[in-house]
Amino acid sequence: MPCLSITRYLDRAVRRFAGANEGNIAIMFGAVLVPLLGLVGAAIDYSRANMAHSSMQAAIDSTALMLSKDLTQGTITTSQISQKAQDYFNALFTNKDAQGRVTITTTYTPATSTTAATIKISGSGSITTDFMNIIGFPTLGFSPSSTTTWGNVKMRVALVLDNTGSMAQNNKMTALKNAVAGTGGLIDQLSALAQNPGDVYISVVPFAKDVNLDATNYSQNWIDWTDWLNPPTQQPNNGSHLATLPMNWHAVGPDTKCPFTTSSGGFTCTTDPTSTSNASFIPSSGTYSGYICPSVDSNSHTRYNGCWDSEVATPSTGTFCSGSSQCSCPKDSTGSNVTGCSCTGSNSSKSCSISSPGKLYVHNWTQPGPTDATNNLNQPRVGALVPAADCTTPPVPAGCAAVGFAGNQWTATNSTPTVQNRYVGPSTNPISTWTGCIADRTQPNDTTGVAASDVTTEFPANQYYENNVAYCSSSATTQLKPITPLSYDWSALKTAVNAMQTTGGTNQAVGLAWGWQTLLTNSPVPAPAETGITTYNRVIILLSDGLNTEDRWPDYGNGSTQTTSGSGQFPGLIDARQKLLCDNLKNARDSKGNSMYTVYTIQVNTSSPADPTSTILQYCASSPDKFYMLTSSTQIVTTFRSIGIALSQLRVAM
Repeated sequence: MPCLSITRYLDRAVRRFAGANEGNIAIMFGAVLVPLLGLVGAAIDYSRANMAHSSMQAAIDSTALMLSKDLTQGTITTSQISQKAQDYFNALFTNKDAQGRVTITTTYTPATSTTAATIKISGSGSITTDFMNIIGFPTLGFSPSSTTTWGNVKMRVALVLDNTGSMAQNNKMTALKNAVAGTGGLIDQLSALAQNPGDVYISVVPFAKDVNLDATNYSQNWIDWTDWLNPPTQQPNNGSHLATLPMNWHAVGPDTKCPFTTSSGGFTCTTDPTSTSNASFIPSSGTYSGYICPSVDSNSHTRYNGCWDSEVATPSTGTFCSGSSQCSCPKDSTGSNVTGCSCTGSNSSKSCSISSPGKLYVHNWTQPGPTDATNNLNQPRVGALVPAADCTTPPVPAGCAAVGFAGNQWTATNSTPTVQNRYVGPSTNPISTWTGCIADRTQPNDTTGVAASDVTTEFPANQYYENNVAYCSSSATTQLKPITPLSYDWSALKTAVNAMQTTGGTNQAVGLAWGWQTLLTNSPVPAPAETGITTYNRVIILLSDGLNTEDRWPDYGNGSTQTTSGSGQFPGLIDARQKLLCDNLKNARDSKGNSMYTVYTIQVNTSSPADPTSTILQYCASSPDKFYMLTSSTQIVTTFRSIGIALSQLRVAM
């Protein structure tokens, strides 16, 4: 029965009871009827009002959320908020009892340096009562509201992009540039999410074996110059590739044959510290007469930054090698033994000596010692870890230089190079000649985001040289471009991406590590400061077209393939380091216990036959749906577009 009919029926019943005189029951019923009707009617009317309130609240909540999304994506301006709110609300509010009796007011408050922007929607509505009208309440009102924050979620995205030589194949590099920097590409997608400067930041990390931190940073205190300053025998953890000095080292001097071969350390000799051409003999004239300068290391694909000089020893004649059948006289440019050199005996009784004065030498490495403040910068290096006297008195402690032999003599019982570097002249290759390359950090910090504080956490300078190209040099025809720190200069970011060129071998780990560094506020490339009122979505997108092939350690890979241990989930030695890095990224938590980073990984597998699926790229993705296997370069554009759509949803603040 309709509510109006019920009211009329009860009204007639009341009139009949009022005129009745049959007894006390009628009188009592009449006395309680009005309050009884009020209570029952109030329950019904309040139920109707509550339903209308709930419906209006839901519509206001949804309207506020959609406004936040529109503002986040830049599809409306702040001046359009009120009209858009009304449009959304009208479409969402469908309650018939209050239809035509509701209004909303929308207030937008911009963000300040200490508070986030807000959108507040206040509503007002009422229903016409059926029962409570009898007792003087013709309507029931309600005032729902909703406040949503906008702009307190910011996005920081690190693009870690493979720039290795194979990216030139099958149009991959061109497709990558279009996907990221082309019209409608990822940079355009992400920049559209920013309502205010700083809402979205993007960094670009091109990588090969190394990354480029820009040569202008050579004076920064976060660089580890140990490898740069030291001779080949001090290279990091070379394992089976560790260079050794020849047994006739102290008889090698001007005009003698180079004592090194690529099979005995990965390098030969050059004519001067800056040359990249091999030389068969030690120079005997000119500025670098007697300088023994190592060539490019074919194992580590690096150039060294110094030479051994040849200083006449005291005494300058005598035995320089004894007790081994391998003792021998150096050869000069005519193919003969050097002047005054002869050997006697055989096997363990063999001995070689120099009789001509001035033909025995001490070879000091031509990077200055630990007291030099200009070129050494107090980095641990040759002779820096122990007092000078300790390096000349056996047993010689660890940390002394591998630049000579104690007593200027190799013997069967004294075969360890121990003479301290005492060179005090200017550096042959000062640190100002660094081209910008940075290699993996010293283990275990190659897998962490810890701030640089000492030589174990600083970032090693490297002279990356492969395929006859110094890849980080600004003069290289195919330069590995420098990292671009987080920026919202969209034009500059596009320029950086479009400038990328294909270079050397693959080391995903160093690229990923520096993608992480660009998101840290205490990094050499610091991210902008973070505030407590803001939620930060930190995202890394790692794209690579192949498997890891080389890193800082020659034992781990040769530039074509990585070395495998033959066991475990990640038998590749480079992959094993990268696995630890990805574990640390996944385990990083913010103050609320939430994961700090979202990692997308993309493998572009266009090889024929196809490369194996990269287990390490699959592992590093934050979840299985964030790993993409692409078999065509054309899929690069669509993949970045889909990632851009997913990231846009992270920008909506509730």
